[in-house]
Amino acid sequence: MRTHTCGELRLKDKGEKVKLCGWVDKIRAFGKVNFIDLRDRYGKTQVVVLGKHELKLEYCVQVFGEVVERKDKNKEIETGEIEVFVKKVGDIKVLNSSPVLPFNLDDANVDEDLRLKYRFLDLRRGEVQKKLILKHKLYRAIMDYMDKKGFVYLETPILAKSTPEGARDYIIPSRVNPGKFYALPQSPQIFKQLSMVSGFDKYFQIARCFRDEDLRADRQPEFTQLDVEMSFVDVDDVIAEMEGMVKYVWKEVLHEDLKTPFPRMSYDEAMKKYGRDNPDVRKNGEKWGFVWIKDFPSFEWNEEDKRFYAVHHPFTSPSDDADFSKPEKIKAKAYDLVLNGSEIGGGSIRIHSNEVQKKVFATLGIDEKEAQEKFGFLLSALSYGAPPHGGIAFGLDRVAQLMSGSENIRDVIAFPKNKEARDLMMDAPSAVSEKQLEDLDIMLASDLDKYIEG
Repeated sequence: MRTHTCGELRLKDKGEKVKLCGWVDKIRAFGKVNFIDLRDRYGKTQVVVLGKHELKLEYCVQVFGEVVERKDKNKEIETGEIEVFVKKVGDIKVLNSSPVLPFNLDDANVDEDLRLKYRFLDLRRGEVQKKLILKHKLYRAIMDYMDKKGFVYLETPILAKSTPEGARDYIIPSRVNPGKFYALPQSPQIFKQLSMVSGFDKYFQIARCFRDEDLRADRQPEFTQLDVEMSFVDVDDVIAEMEGMVKYVWKEVLHEDLKTPFPRMSYDEAMKKYGRDNPDVRKNGEKWGFVWIKDFPSFEWNEEDKRFYAVHHPFTSPSDDADFSKPEKIKAKAYDLVLNGSEIGGGSIRIHSNEVQKKVFATLGIDEKEAQEKFGFLLSALSYGAPPHGGIAFGLDRVAQLMSGSENIRDVIAFPKNKEARDLMMDAPSAVSEKQLEDLDIMLASDLDKYIEG
């Protein structure tokens, strides 16, 4: 249907007969001469046609014409030295018409909820497309680097088991197992550790994750993370490998050279100097401020519950000199990578010793019976010659947000939820039919009173 894209033609193509397809971006009429800007994701091309036409903004059209040199060159666009001259209006074929848009695509001040309701239109904006294409390049660079370094891409289940010690799970009822529930994974944490027990040595995955928690400007209920796990490594090994990956990605995507190694700082030092564990360490107008934060506390005391909780998760290895008689003083083999004051990645060396794991569970108030009920499958796997292992996870939406200079994480997600965790375009979440609820043996609390009364 087309010979070229709307961002492809140059002066060297002068005299060629071409076909372009795209959307009508602008229309300017000077008497019988009409100037039409045709747009696709590759760019814009000016089309000149004589005579009356019925085109309107955002019509999807096919244009047949000849490439000619523009008299008034436009240095703002790459196709600005040429235009496509259409001999007759009939050489412009309307592939699909469009009603008036609910908002102007050039208006930067449109209410965000309106943009999200018509996200399929909002995604036509060049600014949004540019950010999502950057994210695509980010993923591609990660895949290239990890493959070159011998990592194996393994997919892990979406329907998994609900486990404690994390944020609130999204739970999914099982129709074939009445009264039982799956949970959507908050991360592939357990599965990636199992992949090390399986002997894969180096695992990675660009994984979808889900957490039912209150939203912030940089958080979504479903998100994407780069998940990494390695065997026979210590903290320095993981940090060195991931610094190499970040350096490669920045070079491939942004064409910028990062200086490595990145600075390192203990948790205590960060709290003392900055009052936070995700400090912004940029100086003298630096664009990128990377810093590793290490030696986090293993446990934190909850005064309300009168018990210790794991700062990271219950499988994070404590330091080799850990004194379990003083849990509040134990440091974890955990590390975060912070960029410009935002945590973009976090990980740890995992516990591979059953004796150490039992001490951690005891500190958390988890007895052997509870541990078996909640984590029995993992504990069993770790008993079968599990290697020392560790890993990290990067929040790729947040990384893309920072790389693209976006203020809002929703700008780098193709179809995000709004601040109330709603998909305004799909109108989700939404009610389901009584039949669907019956199939799952579920009765809503709002219907229970009616049932009792009836």
